[in-house]
Amino acid sequence: MSSSTTAAIDGLVVEIDSNGSSSVKTLDSSFISQQWKASRASSNKNGELRVFFPENAPPVAAVSLGEQKPAPLTAPDVLPEAKTFLRNEKLEWTRLAAAKGVKAIRDLGSASGEKDVKRTVAVDSFYSPHAAASGAILGLWDVNHFKTRGKSHSWGKPAELQGGKEIEVAPIQAAADEAGKKQLKDEGDEVKGAVPLSWFTGEVYAKAQNWARELMETPANLMTPTIFSQRVTAAFKNVPGTSVQVHDEAWAKEQRMGSFLSVAAGTDEPAKFVEIKYNGAPDSKAPPLAFVGKGITFDTGGISIKPSAGMKLMRADMGGAATVVASTLAIAQLGLPINVVCVTPLTENMPSGKATKPGDILIARNGLSIEVDNTDAEGRLVLADALTYVSEVHSPHTVIDVATLTGAAVIALGDVYSAAFTEDDSLWNELKVAGEAESDPFWRMPLSDAYLKQISTSNADLCNTGGRPGGSCTAAIFLKNFVVGLEDPRGEKPKVRYSHLDIAGSMEATGTTANDYQPKGLTGRPVRSLIEFARRLEQ
Repeated sequence: MSSSTTAAIDGLVVEIDSNGSSSVKTLDSSFISQQWKASRASSNKNGELRVFFPENAPPVAAVSLGEQKPAPLTAPDVLPEAKTFLRNEKLEWTRLAAAKGVKAIRDLGSASGEKDVKRTVAVDSFYSPHAAASGAILGLWDVNHFKTRGKSHSWGKPAELQGGKEIEVAPIQAAADEAGKKQLKDEGDEVKGAVPLSWFTGEVYAKAQNWARELMETPANLMTPTIFSQRVTAAFKNVPGTSVQVHDEAWAKEQRMGSFLSVAAGTDEPAKFVEIKYNGAPDSKAPPLAFVGKGITFDTGGISIKPSAGMKLMRADMGGAATVVASTLAIAQLGLPINVVCVTPLTENMPSGKATKPGDILIARNGLSIEVDNTDAEGRLVLADALTYVSEVHSPHTVIDVATLTGAAVIALGDVYSAAFTEDDSLWNELKVAGEAESDPFWRMPLSDAYLKQISTSNADLCNTGGRPGGSCTAAIFLKNFVVGLEDPRGEKPKVRYSHLDIAGSMEATGTTANDYQPKGLTGRPVRSLIEFARRLEQ
């Protein structure tokens, strides 16, 4: 849309500054200021909302960013410098304000009263075009794909009318085409690289997270390994610099993936291994960043079956796969100047006469033997072979796996942080900074060989569980054993950086973390942080 007209839009979302005024020039700012003051709204409180109805003009949702206090001096973790802390805080306030405002306009309904119509809401940039676009698009997200009746049902409707996408978010300050969105840049962006933060980047980050949310929310009968593979193939079609290969069980057997295939033994659904490549670096042969995502499309626990209460949440046990494929798609859409390889082993974990049994011993791709103590500790089994494959075949500089892995991570961190296990200080600092910038934080956990004793006293080289104590830590040290390039018998420095991200807690928002752009439910985290991490790699 043009900044000189409001004729084609159905509502506006504008910022109110600390003086109770709006700087948006597409409407009568004096009217907004007068109405704001008359409503006795507080300009010093962040997230204060009022909706106004100008004569012969679209409705306006006015939201305040509020007054910012000085940066704190102490915190549970090391704080960034004050300038960065305050910027990150303002970015989050912008996401929340944009989300609150756009939802208020949405809830007014269309002017015609029709339900199945595309609507456009113009949103102010607030403090940051990137954060405003992200917050608005994330805030409109809705799990209505499977409803056949009710206020927002969308079963059987075109994809562009599902999940909140029937409302288009456009910037007030620039044209709504891609070029205009890229020109609307964040003045405070600290990263000086090929892809600066802008309205466009905010849009890409949010749409990627929403795709991960959709994949995670889709029930297992509609998101089998085959269907997941098809969705990924379709999403990357015609994306420059990318290729997708979907490998079958015969290929996995040729690759000696005995650990992965042991989990797939009990299901009738064919297992798949998706491999995505993106070449964005000037040198197509430069070492890539590698993502590995746990892709259990439904987890019953296998023979060690889970309690039935709450088991339906296990449709999202492919959340690691969902987040890494969505992050890779966004990286490619942004055209980041890096190479990426992303792999996701996909299968159900089901009990049957063919299923792996407790006590069974199998051989992984790297030759290690594994005793299966508990078939519900299956995520580390599928990741083991994927980690060996990607680190051995593609020689990446950094490997990050993402998995809804352990209940222990939920107990330790709840849904506030994603658990990050790494021995590499530089990698940890990069993840931490990216998570803080996108308000999708990580907490560092110990990746220590001290935990090996808990999983190496069985009849095999390793056991897939080590008991309740340090459950997320024993899972992490198990996975480390399958990354090629970390250990060198000659004592040389590691050839690869590695981090395991356990998102069993952050996969779902509860009352602790739910907000205007993240309602209760499955989150798609940490997609935005992974994209931001990749954007900063150029530095």
